[in-house]
Amino acid sequence: MDRYLSLGFFLLLVVAASAYGGTFEAGAWYQMLNKPEWTPPPWLYGPVWAVLYVLMAVAAWQVWLSGRSIRVGALTWWLLVLLMNVAWSWLMFELHRPGWAFMLLVLIVAVAIMCTRAFFLVKRQAGTLMIPLVLWLAFAAYLNYAIWTMNAGGFGNLLGG
Repeated sequence: MDRYLSLGFFLLLVVAASAYGGTFEAGAWYQMLNKPEWTPPPWLYGPVWAVLYVLMAVAAWQVWLSGRSIRVGALTWWLLVLLMNVAWSWLMFELHRPGWAFMLLVLIVAVAIMCTRAFFLVKRQAGTLMIPLVLWLAFAAYLNYAIWTMNAGGFGNLLGG
């Protein structure tokens, strides 16, 4: 039973992060922004993030179950990715700072890559489960950058956008 209780713990963490991050809604401000034609439809984000968060939870669970001493470092990277995702939602949707959100997202991609690498060192399957997250985050960074620059953002006025 402890085995499944630990899975429940990781699922609870991703649900809590998702719920809190979801309190920062896109809203009218985001709807009015110029976006590239290839922006995914709004209905797609929820299902994609739900799948990614479940994959993250299962990957973390596998790392935890490994019992290996290096799992603590790997799970620290994982927790950082989770917390940074919430911070991105706050920057983008609450503070309306797409430039700063983009900069954070670049950092999140780097941390997610480090987490994936650490997971691979603990258990190959756990690392594999993290790959879709890294790919989605890279796409999200590209989208975030496009939205930022299409709305008078850029590195020249990072503080203003």
